[in-house]
Amino acid sequence: MKRRPTLAERSVKQTDLTLPNQTAFYRGKVRDVYTVENQLIMVASDRISAFDYILPRPIPYKGQVLNQIATHFLNSTEDICPNWLSATPDENVAVGIACEPFKVEMVIRGYCVGHAWRTYRAGERMLCGVKMPEGLKENDPFPTPIITPATKAEEGHDEDISKAEIIKQGIVAKADYELLEKYTFALFQRGTEMAAKQGLILADTKYEFGKKDGKIYLIDEIHTPDSSRYFYKDGFDARQRKGEKQKHLSKEFVREWLIANGFQGLEGQSMPVMPNDFVESVSERYIELYEQITGKQFKKADTTNVLERIERNILAYLKG
Repeated sequence: MKRRPTLAERSVKQTDLTLPNQTAFYRGKVRDVYTVENQLIMVASDRISAFDYILPRPIPYKGQVLNQIATHFLNSTEDICPNWLSATPDENVAVGIACEPFKVEMVIRGYCVGHAWRTYRAGERMLCGVKMPEGLKENDPFPTPIITPATKAEEGHDEDISKAEIIKQGIVAKADYELLEKYTFALFQRGTEMAAKQGLILADTKYEFGKKDGKIYLIDEIHTPDSSRYFYKDGFDARQRKGEKQKHLSKEFVREWLIANGFQGLEGQSMPVMPNDFVESVSERYIELYEQITGKQFKKADTTNVLERIERNILAYLKG
Protein backbone atom coordinates (compact mmCIF):
# COMPACT_ATOMS: atom_id res chain seq x y z
CA MET A 1 0.00 0.00 0.00
CA LYS A 2 1.36 3.40 -1.02
CA ARG A 3 2.32 5.60 1.93
CA ARG A 4 0.42 8.86 2.14
CA PRO A 5 2.78 11.87 2.35
CA THR A 6 2.85 13.51 5.76
CA LEU A 7 1.45 17.00 6.36
CA ALA A 8 4.99 18.39 6.41
CA GLU A 9 5.82 16.70 3.10
CA ARG A 10 2.73 18.22 1.51
CA SER A 11 3.50 21.74 2.77
CA VAL A 12 5.72 24.64 1.72
CA LYS A 13 6.96 26.23 4.93
CA GLN A 14 9.58 28.31 3.16
CA THR A 15 11.86 28.33 0.15
CA ASP A 16 15.56 29.12 0.11
CA LEU A 17 16.48 29.47 -3.54
CA THR A 18 19.48 31.02 -5.23
CA LEU A 19 18.34 32.00 -8.69
CA PRO A 20 20.43 33.12 -11.69
CA ASN A 21 20.81 36.94 -11.76
CA GLN A 22 18.97 37.25 -8.44
CA THR A 23 19.40 40.71 -6.94
CA ALA A 24 17.15 40.68 -3.85
CA PHE A 25 15.04 38.48 -1.59
CA TYR A 26 12.24 39.27 0.82
CA ARG A 27 10.23 36.92 3.04
CA GLY A 28 6.77 38.18 3.90
CA LYS A 29 4.17 36.61 6.14
CA VAL A 30 3.02 34.31 3.35
CA ARG A 31 5.18 34.88 0.27
CA ASP A 32 8.88 34.45 -0.48
CA VAL A 33 9.75 37.12 -3.03
CA TYR A 34 12.80 36.90 -5.30
CA THR A 35 13.91 39.77 -7.52
CA VAL A 36 15.59 38.64 -10.73
CA GLU A 37 16.64 41.66 -12.79
CA ASN A 38 13.35 43.52 -13.46
CA GLN A 39 11.07 40.64 -12.47
CA LEU A 40 9.51 39.60 -9.18
CA ILE A 41 9.13 35.90 -8.53
CA MET A 42 6.61 35.33 -5.75
CA VAL A 43 6.36 31.90 -4.15
CA ALA A 44 3.11 31.48 -2.23
CA SER A 45 4.07 29.38 0.78
CA ASP A 46 1.65 27.44 2.97
CA ARG A 47 2.36 29.71 5.95
CA ILE A 48 -0.70 31.18 7.60
CA SER A 49 -0.90 34.28 9.77
CA ALA A 50 -3.45 35.59 12.25
CA PHE A 51 -3.29 38.50 14.70
CA ASP A 52 -0.02 39.54 12.97
CA TYR A 53 1.64 36.24 13.95
CA ILE A 54 2.74 33.46 11.62
CA LEU A 55 1.31 30.22 12.96
CA PRO A 56 3.87 27.49 13.63
CA ARG A 57 2.49 24.92 11.19
CA PRO A 58 1.92 25.43 7.47
CA ILE A 59 -1.37 24.43 5.82
CA PRO A 60 -1.08 22.01 2.87
CA TYR A 61 -2.22 23.49 -0.48
CA LYS A 62 -2.94 26.93 1.03
CA GLY A 63 -0.26 28.58 -1.11
CA GLN A 64 -1.58 26.95 -4.26
CA VAL A 65 -5.11 28.08 -3.37
CA LEU A 66 -4.07 31.71 -2.82
CA ASN A 67 -1.86 31.84 -5.90
CA GLN A 68 -4.56 30.43 -8.15
CA ILE A 69 -7.36 32.62 -6.74
CA ALA A 70 -5.19 35.72 -7.21
CA THR A 71 -4.31 34.63 -10.77
CA HIS A 72 -7.99 34.04 -11.53
CA PHE A 73 -8.95 37.56 -10.44
CA LEU A 74 -5.92 39.33 -11.92
CA ASN A 75 -6.73 37.77 -15.30
CA SER A 76 -10.39 38.75 -14.87
CA THR A 77 -9.66 42.43 -14.15
CA GLU A 78 -6.81 43.29 -16.53
CA ASP A 79 -9.26 45.27 -18.68
CA ILE A 80 -9.83 47.64 -15.72
CA CYS A 81 -6.21 48.43 -14.94
CA PRO A 82 -2.77 47.01 -15.80
CA ASN A 83 -1.45 44.44 -13.31
CA TRP A 84 1.96 43.10 -12.48
CA LEU A 85 1.36 39.43 -13.39
CA SER A 86 3.07 37.98 -16.46
CA ALA A 87 3.30 34.21 -15.80
CA THR A 88 2.50 31.38 -13.36
CA PRO A 89 5.19 28.76 -14.05
CA ASP A 90 4.17 26.67 -11.03
CA GLU A 91 0.98 26.19 -9.02
CA ASN A 92 2.57 28.13 -6.14
CA VAL A 93 4.48 30.72 -8.18
CA ALA A 94 3.60 34.03 -9.82
CA VAL A 95 6.06 36.06 -11.89
CA GLY A 96 5.61 39.67 -12.86
CA ILE A 97 6.85 43.21 -13.19
CA ALA A 98 8.90 44.61 -10.31
CA CYS A 99 7.23 47.93 -9.43
CA GLU A 100 7.91 50.57 -6.80
CA PRO A 101 5.00 50.01 -4.38
CA PHE A 102 2.90 52.89 -3.13
CA LYS A 103 3.15 53.04 0.65
CA VAL A 104 -0.61 52.79 1.15
CA GLU A 105 -3.10 49.97 0.96
CA MET A 106 -6.40 50.88 -0.69
CA VAL A 107 -8.93 49.30 1.67
CA ILE A 108 -12.49 49.39 0.36
CA ARG A 109 -15.54 48.49 2.39
CA GLY A 110 -19.03 47.76 1.12
CA TYR A 111 -20.32 46.65 4.54
CA CYS A 112 -19.94 47.78 8.14
CA VAL A 113 -17.94 44.82 9.40
CA GLY A 114 -14.59 44.13 11.04
CA HIS A 115 -12.51 47.24 11.76
CA ALA A 116 -15.27 49.52 10.42
CA TRP A 117 -17.82 47.99 12.80
CA ARG A 118 -15.47 48.13 15.79
CA THR A 119 -14.92 51.84 15.09
CA TYR A 120 -18.65 52.41 14.62
CA ARG A 121 -19.60 50.46 17.76
CA ALA A 122 -17.19 52.64 19.76
CA GLY A 123 -19.31 55.65 18.77
CA GLU A 124 -17.03 57.03 16.05
CA ARG A 125 -18.65 58.10 12.80
CA MET A 126 -15.51 59.09 10.89
CA LEU A 127 -13.12 56.49 9.50
CA CYS A 128 -10.08 57.65 7.53
CA GLY A 129 -11.80 60.98 6.87
CA VAL A 130 -14.96 59.29 5.56
CA LYS A 131 -18.27 59.90 7.34
CA MET A 132 -20.31 56.80 8.15
CA PRO A 133 -24.12 57.20 8.38
CA GLU A 134 -26.16 56.80 11.55
CA GLY A 135 -28.33 53.79 12.29
CA LEU A 136 -26.12 50.95 11.04
CA LYS A 137 -25.98 47.47 12.56
CA GLU A 138 -23.03 45.12 12.26
CA ASN A 139 -22.75 43.75 8.69
CA ASP A 140 -25.17 46.34 7.25
CA PRO A 141 -24.19 47.63 3.79
CA PHE A 142 -22.93 51.19 3.44
CA PRO A 143 -25.07 53.31 1.08
CA THR A 144 -22.07 53.23 -1.29
CA PRO A 145 -18.66 51.55 -0.79
CA ILE A 146 -16.10 53.63 1.11
CA ILE A 147 -12.31 53.73 0.73
CA THR A 148 -10.46 53.70 4.06
CA PRO A 149 -6.73 53.65 3.22
CA ALA A 150 -3.99 52.41 5.50
CA THR A 151 -0.27 53.11 5.56
CA LYS A 152 1.79 49.98 4.99
CA ALA A 153 3.82 49.03 8.06
CA GLU A 154 7.08 47.10 7.72
CA GLU A 155 6.25 45.43 11.03
CA GLY A 156 3.18 45.35 13.24
CA HIS A 157 -0.16 46.89 12.36
CA ASP A 158 -0.98 49.09 9.38
CA GLU A 159 -2.31 52.53 10.38
CA ASP A 160 -5.51 54.23 9.23
CA ILE A 161 -4.97 57.43 7.27
CA SER A 162 -7.21 59.83 5.32
CA LYS A 163 -6.93 60.80 1.66
CA ALA A 164 -6.18 64.39 2.72
CA GLU A 165 -3.26 63.27 4.93
CA ILE A 166 -1.84 60.98 2.25
CA ILE A 167 -1.71 63.88 -0.19
CA LYS A 168 -0.60 66.45 2.42
CA GLN A 169 2.30 64.24 3.60
CA GLY A 170 3.32 63.52 0.01
CA ILE A 171 2.91 59.76 0.47
CA VAL A 172 1.10 59.65 -2.89
CA ALA A 173 0.76 62.53 -5.37
CA LYS A 174 -2.79 63.85 -5.79
CA ALA A 175 -3.16 62.80 -9.44
CA ASP A 176 -1.84 59.30 -8.68
CA TYR A 177 -4.09 58.91 -5.65
CA GLU A 178 -7.17 59.86 -7.63
CA LEU A 179 -6.29 57.20 -10.21
CA LEU A 180 -5.83 54.66 -7.39
CA GLU A 181 -9.31 55.60 -6.14
CA LYS A 182 -10.80 55.15 -9.60
CA TYR A 183 -9.16 51.73 -10.02
CA THR A 184 -10.21 50.68 -6.50
CA PHE A 185 -13.90 51.43 -7.03
CA ALA A 186 -13.89 49.71 -10.44
CA LEU A 187 -12.06 46.61 -9.17
CA PHE A 188 -14.42 46.33 -6.21
CA GLN A 189 -17.42 46.59 -8.52
CA ARG A 190 -16.05 43.77 -10.70
CA GLY A 191 -15.23 41.68 -7.63
CA THR A 192 -18.75 42.26 -6.30
CA GLU A 193 -20.29 41.12 -9.60
CA MET A 194 -18.09 38.00 -9.79
CA ALA A 195 -18.85 37.12 -6.16
CA ALA A 196 -22.61 37.48 -6.73
CA LYS A 197 -22.43 34.90 -9.54
CA GLN A 198 -20.98 32.47 -6.99
CA GLY A 199 -23.66 33.18 -4.37
CA LEU A 200 -21.32 35.41 -2.38
CA ILE A 201 -21.12 39.02 -1.17
CA LEU A 202 -17.73 40.74 -1.29
CA ALA A 203 -17.92 42.70 1.98
CA ASP A 204 -14.49 44.34 1.97
CA THR A 205 -11.05 43.92 0.48
CA LYS A 206 -7.78 45.74 -0.14
CA TYR A 207 -5.67 46.51 -3.18
CA GLU A 208 -2.03 47.40 -3.51
CA PHE A 209 -0.54 49.35 -6.38
CA GLY A 210 2.91 50.16 -7.67
CA LYS A 211 4.55 52.26 -10.35
CA LYS A 212 6.98 51.37 -13.09
CA ASP A 213 8.22 53.79 -15.78
CA GLY A 214 5.47 56.27 -14.87
CA LYS A 215 2.68 53.67 -15.21
CA ILE A 216 0.50 52.44 -12.32
CA TYR A 217 0.00 48.70 -11.90
CA LEU A 218 -2.16 46.61 -9.59
CA ILE A 219 0.26 44.41 -7.62
CA ASP A 220 0.19 41.54 -5.12
CA GLU A 221 -2.91 39.35 -4.67
CA ILE A 222 -6.54 40.37 -5.07
CA HIS A 223 -9.89 39.01 -3.85
CA THR A 224 -8.35 36.09 -1.95
CA PRO A 225 -9.71 34.98 1.44
CA ASP A 226 -6.51 36.36 3.03
CA SER A 227 -7.15 39.88 1.71
CA SER A 228 -10.96 39.93 1.50
CA ARG A 229 -14.06 39.16 3.48
CA TYR A 230 -16.98 37.36 1.86
CA PHE A 231 -20.49 36.66 3.14
CA TYR A 232 -22.80 33.95 1.82
CA LYS A 233 -25.60 35.66 -0.11
CA ASP A 234 -28.26 33.03 0.61
CA GLY A 235 -30.09 34.01 3.79
CA PHE A 236 -28.02 37.17 4.32
CA ASP A 237 -31.00 39.56 4.46
CA ALA A 238 -33.00 37.27 6.76
CA ARG A 239 -30.07 36.92 9.16
CA GLN A 240 -29.64 40.72 9.23
CA ARG A 241 -33.31 41.26 10.04
CA LYS A 242 -33.13 38.74 12.89
CA GLY A 243 -29.82 40.10 14.18
CA GLU A 244 -28.16 36.73 13.63
CA LYS A 245 -24.48 36.08 12.95
CA GLN A 246 -23.61 36.11 9.25
CA LYS A 247 -21.90 33.20 7.47
CA HIS A 248 -18.39 34.25 6.45
CA LEU A 249 -16.17 32.88 3.73
CA SER A 250 -12.73 33.93 4.96
CA LYS A 251 -9.99 32.71 7.27
CA GLU A 252 -12.07 33.97 10.20
CA PHE A 253 -12.51 30.34 11.32
CA VAL A 254 -8.76 30.18 12.05
CA ARG A 255 -8.95 33.29 14.24
CA GLU A 256 -11.98 31.82 16.02
CA TRP A 257 -10.07 28.60 16.77
CA LEU A 258 -7.13 30.59 18.15
CA ILE A 259 -9.42 32.72 20.35
CA ALA A 260 -11.17 29.57 21.62
CA ASN A 261 -7.72 28.24 22.53
CA GLY A 262 -6.69 31.40 24.41
CA PHE A 263 -4.66 33.26 21.79
CA GLN A 264 -5.29 36.70 20.30
CA GLY A 265 -1.70 37.81 19.84
CA LEU A 266 -1.67 39.65 23.16
CA GLU A 267 1.33 39.94 25.45
CA GLY A 268 1.81 36.91 27.69
CA GLN A 269 -0.31 34.59 25.54
CA SER A 270 1.18 31.38 24.14
CA MET A 271 0.46 30.08 20.67
CA PRO A 272 -1.67 26.91 20.99
CA VAL A 273 -0.44 23.65 19.45
CA MET A 274 -2.21 22.96 16.17
CA PRO A 275 -3.17 19.27 16.04
CA ASN A 276 -3.05 17.33 12.76
CA ASP A 277 -6.82 17.15 12.42
CA PHE A 278 -7.09 20.94 12.71
CA VAL A 279 -4.33 21.49 10.12
CA GLU A 280 -6.14 19.06 7.77
CA SER A 281 -9.46 20.80 8.34
CA VAL A 282 -7.96 24.23 7.54
CA SER A 283 -6.48 22.77 4.33
CA GLU A 284 -9.89 21.40 3.34
CA ARG A 285 -11.54 24.75 4.11
CA TYR A 286 -9.09 26.60 1.88
CA ILE A 287 -9.83 24.21 -0.98
CA GLU A 288 -13.57 24.81 -0.41
CA LEU A 289 -12.87 28.55 -0.49
CA TYR A 290 -11.15 28.21 -3.86
CA GLU A 291 -14.02 26.26 -5.38
CA GLN A 292 -16.69 28.54 -3.93
CA ILE A 293 -14.98 31.77 -4.96
CA THR A 294 -13.88 30.75 -8.48
CA GLY A 295 -16.54 28.20 -9.42
CA LYS A 296 -13.72 25.89 -10.57
CA GLN A 297 -12.71 22.46 -9.28
CA PHE A 298 -9.45 22.50 -7.33
CA LYS A 299 -6.75 20.19 -8.67
CA LYS A 300 -4.14 19.34 -6.06
CA ALA A 301 -0.62 19.74 -7.38
CA ASP A 302 1.85 16.91 -6.98
CA THR A 303 3.56 17.57 -3.63
CA THR A 304 5.81 14.49 -3.58
CA ASN A 305 8.89 16.74 -3.75
CA VAL A 306 7.18 20.12 -3.63
CA LEU A 307 10.27 22.29 -3.04
CA GLU A 308 12.16 20.56 -5.87
CA ARG A 309 9.12 21.01 -8.13
CA ILE A 310 8.91 24.73 -7.42
CA GLU A 311 12.63 25.30 -8.02
CA ARG A 312 12.61 23.20 -11.21
CA ASN A 313 9.66 25.10 -12.69
CA ILE A 314 11.10 28.53 -11.81
CA LEU A 315 14.47 27.66 -13.38
CA ALA A 316 12.77 26.31 -16.52
CA TYR A 317 10.81 29.57 -16.81
CA LEU A 318 13.93 31.73 -16.37
CA LYS A 319 15.72 29.74 -19.10
CA GLY A 320 12.85 30.70 -21.39
